[in-house]
Amino acid sequence: MKQRAHMDGDVMMTGFFPLYALENAHSNFDASRQEENTLLTTVWSAGVLDILSILFKSGWISVLSYDLFWRSNAQYVDEKWFIPALGEMFYKWMLIFKNYQFVLALAFAIEEINKNPDLLHNFSLGFDMYNIHFRAWTMFKNPFTWLFGKYKIPNYSCMRERRSIAVLTGPSGITSDQIGTLLGLYRFPQLTMGPFDHALSDHHNFPALYQLAPKDTSIATAMVSLLLYFSWSWVGLLTSQDENGSWVLAELKEEMIKNRVCVAYELLISSKGVSHIFKLMEVYDKINKSSANVLIIYGDNESLLDLMVCIEQLLIKGKVCIMNSQWDLTMRRKYFILGSLHVPLIFSHHHTDLSGFTDFIKAVNPSKYPEDIFLARMWFLSFNCSDADSDCVTWDNCPHEASLDWLSGYISVMTMSGDSYNIYNAVYAVAQALHEMLLQQTEDHTMGNRKGTVPSPVQLHPFLKNIQFYNPAGDQVILDEKRKLEPEYDILNIWNFPEGLQLTVKLGKFSPYALHDNQLSLSEDMVEWTIGTAESPHSVCSENCCPGFRKSHQEGKADCCFDCTLCPENEISNETDMEQCMKCPDHQYANTQRDHCLLRAESFLAFGDPLGMALACMALCFSMLAAAVLGIFVKHQDTAIVKANNRALSYILLISLIFCFLCSLLFIGRPNTVTCILQQITFGVAFTVSVSTVLAKTVTVVLAFKATSPGRKMRRLLVSGAPNLIIPICTLIQVTLCGLWLGTYPPFVDTDAHSEHGHIIILCNKGSLTAFYCVLGYLGSLAMASFTVAFLARNLPDTFNEAKFLTFSMLVFCSVWLTFLPVYHSAKGKVMVAVEVFSILASGAGLLGCIFAPRCYNILLMLNRGSLHGFRDKRLYSRRN
Repeated sequence: MKQRAHMDGDVMMTGFFPLYALENAHSNFDASRQEENTLLTTVWSAGVLDILSILFKSGWISVLSYDLFWRSNAQYVDEKWFIPALGEMFYKWMLIFKNYQFVLALAFAIEEINKNPDLLHNFSLGFDMYNIHFRAWTMFKNPFTWLFGKYKIPNYSCMRERRSIAVLTGPSGITSDQIGTLLGLYRFPQLTMGPFDHALSDHHNFPALYQLAPKDTSIATAMVSLLLYFSWSWVGLLTSQDENGSWVLAELKEEMIKNRVCVAYELLISSKGVSHIFKLMEVYDKINKSSANVLIIYGDNESLLDLMVCIEQLLIKGKVCIMNSQWDLTMRRKYFILGSLHVPLIFSHHHTDLSGFTDFIKAVNPSKYPEDIFLARMWFLSFNCSDADSDCVTWDNCPHEASLDWLSGYISVMTMSGDSYNIYNAVYAVAQALHEMLLQQTEDHTMGNRKGTVPSPVQLHPFLKNIQFYNPAGDQVILDEKRKLEPEYDILNIWNFPEGLQLTVKLGKFSPYALHDNQLSLSEDMVEWTIGTAESPHSVCSENCCPGFRKSHQEGKADCCFDCTLCPENEISNETDMEQCMKCPDHQYANTQRDHCLLRAESFLAFGDPLGMALACMALCFSMLAAAVLGIFVKHQDTAIVKANNRALSYILLISLIFCFLCSLLFIGRPNTVTCILQQITFGVAFTVSVSTVLAKTVTVVLAFKATSPGRKMRRLLVSGAPNLIIPICTLIQVTLCGLWLGTYPPFVDTDAHSEHGHIIILCNKGSLTAFYCVLGYLGSLAMASFTVAFLARNLPDTFNEAKFLTFSMLVFCSVWLTFLPVYHSAKGKVMVAVEVFSILASGAGLLGCIFAPRCYNILLMLNRGSLHGFRDKRLYSRRN
């Protein structure tokens, strides 16, 4: 058991950690060397010397110089020399010196406790540190010998002199699992300082095991928060193929789904030793050829050790790797070109810096700890001292002022790692539990103050399970996993320099106890991105949809893969990556870019518009023209032509036409409730009076010529003025229809936001379309009746017969309104109103012109034909001839 680090004490703590890098390969490992040589020969023959070059430059095979290695890759290399030499050095220099910090953290904690007068008054702590091999058949060598003595026969050595009270293991969960199975048989307290392992939390299988590391309950939230910070929505996942990897994979996927982050690919890797590199090459295309530029890696150092080398040198090119703190990123090639092929962002459990640890490291040397064989060998190899074969060594060639901080650029022993901090807390947890147990035993007088008596390790369990205290740094330590607090995370980045020098930089922090929007704090400008870039890379399946577009998901692909589709008319999207476009309110409309709504301008047939002004002028002109005709008829009311055409009916018709022309003005201007009601009612009643008057005039003409025979009933009807009753009767019917219209569903002010782009049309809604068409239909039936009667009377004597004029006027009237219907329904907005106004003016002008223009011509230009005397002279002259 010479291969150990030792510090004497009344009560001992034992540590089993992987310290391969500092142990020589002795003859008992010849078989394993032969096995590795066979593997290396296979690699050589497969033509993958580049992979071996990777292994060499990454630190796995670092005993050969860089120049010598590249000479070995030249044409004069001898395979017979290269393969055995490589295999010989493979075990001798498999890892770097960083794991030695475990020994330093253990010694630092124990020295602090021994100097503390408030802990373990009558006892001093010491430790034994042993190396273990990460191989199933050699892992139990040192633990087995330590537990049962040099005879290696279980239960046959009483080990009366053993003073160990607890065992520390880690960082690999696999080693803790294997050793824990052995220690659990004897209920020997085991504290693991590695990352939290779900398999080890089974207290049925591991009744004596305690995990120092907190459970990564917030790691998924922390990593996804970082993805959201940089807007990375297309991410690859790479986890170890074990219970921990399965757990974190499920957590990550659930959190990513919540935040709309998509998984580009999933990779599960299990450790198979160095030969597993060949399997890792199979995922090369999956990672490097994927459009995802971000890769989340969750695993531990030991189980994915071979993957680390490939990720460092082969797999990752220009990718961002988000990792958990379990990855040892100091295992990199020594001959390092400035810059990195990938960007590591590491989530490490936050812990307070320990004061005095740096000074302690600087003071460490083999003279201070002569029983630490690992320190002695590291000193020899690091400072070019001469190594003797025996355990008794001399220091003649070592620099007297040498210190471990000289190696800080390579092995990072000056800054306490998370695993070392767990060792520190484990030592204090054991000391606190032992202190409480001794106090209780003292009170119970079961042990007294006998310094030479070592407590039984089994008695320590109740105190370890319930232990809860604050370490000297102020952090709370709890071993019961159910009562542990959620961890906070430091976000780290590795700055790389030539010759393998590195600097770990803290970029920010994630705290699950902060408010949701303030959980992540990050200094983005401190991130060292890949060579030639100063900005964070993009990692999206599809580029963002700009405002004005919406996402259209691609069938059969992840939600993050989509096409961008322009928003439909009158819909907008004012943010990037909107799922649905938003419809603009009725009083607004979408701009050309479809990214915001604009206020619609009100549109109606205004008096100020050219069209409205023209129609208003036409209405006034026709009204004045009708008034002028009325004046002419009044002035010449005693003439035969005025009397012959039923003077009263002519007056009524002219007055109703004036109202018809003027009612068109109600359709012009901004609509309101009053005008909406008046324009339809006035139009219906006024035109009913006009058309019924035309009908009455037509009936009067017919009766006048049918009444020439004495004794006929027609004469009595004509004399009694019965035709004049047509006007009030027809008008009353129309008024009744209008009353029903107003009583049921009257016209009202409405808006139309769809007919004209960018405008909201203010118009009068007809209310009840049925009532509107009833009014219009009744008016049309009167017109058709008037047209029919006038048409039948067209062949009567035409000296004073206006039947032909009435026929033609009603033909014009009916033609106008028959044309109105299709044009009205095809028009939109104020054009529709203009069509109705024009129809009113055109039909009224048709009546005015066709009926009264010939009469005005006769009255004004042929006055001699305007008297009854002239009429009689003409008839007399006709008879004489």
